[in-house]
Amino acid sequence: MNKSAYIKLARQVSLDEVKEKLDHLIEDTSRTGEQLGWDYASAAFPYSVEEKTTSDGNHWLLLRGKESRLYKYLLIGIGSDTEGDAAAPPSIQVVVPDGATHGDHAKANEICRFLAKSFAAELHLFNGRIMYYNPRKP
Repeated sequence: MNKSAYIKLARQVSLDEVKEKLDHLIEDTSRTGEQLGWDYASAAFPYSVEEKTTSDGNHWLLLRGKESRLYKYLLIGIGSDTEGDAAAPPSIQVVVPDGATHGDHAKANEICRFLAKSFAAELHLFNGRIMYYNPRKP
């Protein structure tokens, strides 16, 4: 069964903005690896990012694992967590599909926390818990 986490945003974001944040994560981890003297970027972000489009025009990101034994894939899309609810805030959905490994699930949690912190958003994790990275008091 697919598992989803939602990053509830205060404003609408595009898939390109999410991709830029992921590129920023890859760049930061590669700089850390240079300082440490090893390939930290491939351990911290073991995915290649591919943009896909469905037949009905929906765009989403496929994170395909570089090491097939440890990491397979994750999916990232833009939308809202409740279908048909016009008042639902915009959100980023991160999906760990069937057939994903434990490593995929752990990396999905890390990526969710990174994106929620980057966008100052509210994170609804796979286990139903909520983490707040957004300012909650005016």
